[in-house]
This record gives sequence, C-alpha cells and structure tokens, in this order.
Amino acid sequence: MNEITIKDLLKLEKNKVQIIDIREKYEYENGHIQSIHIPMGQILESKQKISNDKTVVIYCQSGRRAAAVVYMLKKKFNFQNVYNLIGGYSAYKNLK
Repeated sequence: MNEITIKDLLKLEKNKVQIIDIREKYEYENGHIQSIHIPMGQILESKQKISNDKTVVIYCQSGRRAAAVVYMLKKKFNFQNVYNLIGGYSAYKNLK
C-alpha cells in the first residue's frame, strides 16, 4: 500500500497534490488539513472528484479508514496515485 508521512506530505508542492479528508462531517468541522471533504461512505461514488494527474493523499483521524479507502480505490478503479496519510489527522495535530 502507498503511504506517506505528514512530514513528507508537507514537503510536496501544493499544486501537485490533492488532499482528501474522508472523516465524517462533524470530525471535519472540528479541524482539518486544507483539503476537500468526501466522507468515506461517499468516496466510491465520487471517483470523478479524485485527481488522476496529482499525488492524492487520503486521510482520516488515525489512518485506518483511509488505508481501507486507498485499498478500495486501487482495487476497484486501479488508482495508482493514492496514498494513505500515516497517523491521519492525529499525526498532523501532533506536529503543532
């Protein structure tokens, strides 16, 4: 599985990465990385919103749900450019 750390994510050029938060609305509203919000339950129906020409980083609170989504996107739609953010939003918050 493709994975990326928060430190490596922050090094990427902003115009070459798409960040997707798959947490529930209430989680997103409590704080998020600058990203688009597509809840986990809607991600497979929203594949047209996922970039084909950028590095796509998917995150949740801890990385577990995002890992499942990355797996599903690769298996079902053959996305090769999707990455799970190791540690999720919690890793991001711990940097601050």
